Amino acid sequence: MTDLRKKDETAAEHGKCMLNRREFLMYSGTAAAAAGTISISLFPGQPQAKAQVVGYPRKLIGKLSELQDNKPVDFNYPDEGPNSQCFVVKMAGAKAGGGVGPKRDVVGFSYLCTHQGGFLNGKYQAVGDNRVLGQCPLHLSTYDLTRHGIIISGQAYQSIPQVLLELDGDDIYAVGMMGLLFGRNQNLMES
Repeated sequence: MTDLRKKDETAAEHGKCMLNRREFLMYSGTAAAAAGTISISLFPGQPQAKAQVVGYPRKLIGKLSELQDNKPVDFNYPDEGPNSQCFVVKMAGAKAGGGVGPKRDVVGFSYLCTHQGGFLNGKYQAVGDNRVLGQCPLHLSTYDLTRHGIIISGQAYQSIPQVLLELDGDDIYAVGMMGLLFGRNQNLMES
């Protein structure tokens, strides 16, 4: 009892709340649970937001047997609109995140730098075991294509958008995008 009075007196002297870590966590957890309960009960019947599933087109972009090692093949995806320039490349046995084929070395990416939309056409490089896209002519951004197009140098702050590929026999299909194409607020253009 005397400890509680002493604690109250000390708190009053300092004009502060003197909670220890355990008390703070206990009170904040109780407050969060109460707030969650109140918000649910205040808005009964409020429609729940549903997740939007984006349906990308399935587009034939080439044949596995026709791809040459380290020679990109250009195509547009997910549509023919602006900033849809992409490429698919067989990276000569360099296994990649998102890669398809027997060696998981066939990948697809956008050609536009995520920083300011610089064109990366003709900037694919195979140097030893490394497979990179870049340097961007605007600010020298470079991307690692074996690791989902992660930025490895330069001004960009996002990975280069990767085209999700599917292999059906010898046919390579583009079936989706991982990342937002430069200059768009959504990858699929409104029809």
